[in-house]
Amino acid sequence: MKYYLVAGEASGDLHGANLIKALKTEDSEAVFRYFGGDKMQAEGGELVKHYADMAFMGFTEVLLNLRTIFRNLKACKEDIIKWKPDVLILIDFPGFNLKIAEFAKANGIKVCYYISPKVWAWNQKRVLKIKRIVDHMFCILPFEVGFYKEWGMKVDYVGNPLLDEIAQFTPDVNFRKNNQLGNEKIIALLPGSRKQEIERLLPVMLSITDEYPEYVFAIAAAPTFTEAYYHQFTGNKKVKLLFNNTYNLLHNAHAAIVASGTATLETALFKVPQVVVYKGGTISIAIARMLVKIKFISLVNLIVNKKIVTELIQQDCNTQKVSEELKILLTGAGRIEMLKQYDELLSLMGKPGASAKTAVLITTYLN
Repeated sequence: MKYYLVAGEASGDLHGANLIKALKTEDSEAVFRYFGGDKMQAEGGELVKHYADMAFMGFTEVLLNLRTIFRNLKACKEDIIKWKPDVLILIDFPGFNLKIAEFAKANGIKVCYYISPKVWAWNQKRVLKIKRIVDHMFCILPFEVGFYKEWGMKVDYVGNPLLDEIAQFTPDVNFRKNNQLGNEKIIALLPGSRKQEIERLLPVMLSITDEYPEYVFAIAAAPTFTEAYYHQFTGNKKVKLLFNNTYNLLHNAHAAIVASGTATLETALFKVPQVVVYKGGTISIAIARMLVKIKFISLVNLIVNKKIVTELIQQDCNTQKVSEELKILLTGAGRIEMLKQYDELLSLMGKPGASAKTAVLITTYLN
């Protein structure tokens, strides 16, 4: 079969790579073409466009980059028609992918959607459109099944692919030595992979480092940026910069400050106490507050449907509050309580196998 995948950000690239690997097990003659990233490319097939040219964050940023987005949409549609895949597999990234799904459906191409758009967060009526243009939806969050059922749509719950990735992870025993980290306790900084979020969040994260001289701070750097790019923020601060080493960093971290997104769940699965931070453009946030209908922004809190981790959003994402919340997690009752609450999260998440399960379902539906 010919599989065309579309992933528009770092997490989608990760999940797409694992799905490609699983599909090759189910279909030995599988051929792949995709919009994605380095991880997908490492699994074979042909990369048409890298997600680094596609990921725009927030309403304002999208508006400012509309020309690029429309150009990418046009290129994707043309490439799909030219290649004639047996199935289109869309991975999250709904602003872009729902348009591609509509186009593919109109052109008689079977559409599978892996990792549901967060339609439960705002504008829930989009489910009606999804029912019309998506043939099979594969969900990775437990509560999504019930949500879709309320709208009369049957979906497949496959578990969370992050569990697959973490299960495959083998810690580097020389990690500290290779990165000159010594024996100090590590505070991990995960400012995200998009330019806008790094530029908004990393300065706040770094502003607290001088208050904790007994700890070493380490940044999980996005591979799409250079050392020089990060150095404009770090300056002469005592901070380590680590590329392609996020899981080893989390495996060794004592605590973390994390940009809202997939990384909050990864941090929790590694059982690292964390403070979640988020800053958007003023207009983007104002619009989001009018539209978004959920109590939390972090996946950790959303999955358990209660506050486990503190979320510092917009004006609350400042030096004083980040430092106060981090201090609570370094020792004592606050740290013990969060680690205990993580156990509840783990029990809800289930077991690894999402990629394999999704691959089996896709190949079954195609036959």
